[in-house]
Amino acid sequence: MPRDYYAVLGVPRSAGEADLKKAYRQLAMQYHPDRNPGDKGAEGRFKEVNEAYAVLSDPEKRAQYDRFGTVGPGGGFTDAGFGTLFEDLFENFFSGGGPGRRSRAARGEDLQYELKIPLEEAATGLETKIQIPRLERCERCGGTGAEPGSRPVTCEMCRGRGEVRLSQGFLTVARTCPKCQGEGQLNRNPCAACQGEGRQRAERLLGVKIPAGIDDGMQLRLGGEGSSGLNGGPPGDLYVLVRILEHDIFARQGADLYCDLPVSFAQLALGAELEVPALDGTVRFKVPAGSQPHQVLRLRGRGMPRLRERGHGDLCYRLILEVPQKLNVKQREALAAFDAASKGERGPLTTAFFERMKKLFG
Repeated sequence: MPRDYYAVLGVPRSAGEADLKKAYRQLAMQYHPDRNPGDKGAEGRFKEVNEAYAVLSDPEKRAQYDRFGTVGPGGGFTDAGFGTLFEDLFENFFSGGGPGRRSRAARGEDLQYELKIPLEEAATGLETKIQIPRLERCERCGGTGAEPGSRPVTCEMCRGRGEVRLSQGFLTVARTCPKCQGEGQLNRNPCAACQGEGRQRAERLLGVKIPAGIDDGMQLRLGGEGSSGLNGGPPGDLYVLVRILEHDIFARQGADLYCDLPVSFAQLALGAELEVPALDGTVRFKVPAGSQPHQVLRLRGRGMPRLRERGHGDLCYRLILEVPQKLNVKQREALAAFDAASKGERGPLTTAFFERMKKLFG
């Protein structure tokens, strides 16, 4: 009498299909002869595990086993059926890939090109040319990889199937043919120009249109402009990665541009009209009287174009108070007179600050 098949797999009698398969996978991997060379005990255990799964995974055989404790003639494990069973469960874990002849056509590689542009060109957009190194179809052989007039021959090892089957006792495993690498054909006369690859290195000059308002790190996709495919496969794509160079004056935040604008105390207090930088030159800009340090003043609509939207961002000036490090006599006298004239006066910020101090310290 055979052992209890449920005990062999270590599952209860109520185990479902998923539980059976999981238990079988673990045990078969543990006791597989390839992992236990020369171990007769592991080989026997491996056969026992497969026999148990072959019965319990079949609804009719399992019902018969549950009722009578055995199966009829031909109901147990057989070498002939195990090859397919093993491949289905392990998805060719030991063979390293699916069986059958491999398709020779393959898509070409995608490429990436880094394009650096100044902020001014990102604002206006531009059309430019880029030189791309890539693999293109060999003109000599037309991409076949074989010398003109010759043709690939059928691989004698796998007879064109792309796979070979290896038998180890009762176990049959399909592996990719090592001679033709699964292609089923051999190139006896490789093209002298491309050494049988079907592609050659080349450089191509391509036109690229950069939209106005593009941001740093964005990519533009040029379909079909990557490397050529193998054996008639489609070409890959080219991705143009746009990098925007750091500007000497402006910092970008979305569609807005920021500029730190140095001003004097008098300009903040009295107000001033200044000539300030913009992306396309200079503009006249009014600083209102009573402006505060670090206050941000805006020129509406003078920033970057909004990508895929209408309108522009703003041109923003952050007021930076510059305190002179040295004063001449007249400047010192003027500031002393201003300070004397301001005795007893407090602005709103000073008043609020001392109110908080009073609440805190009493």
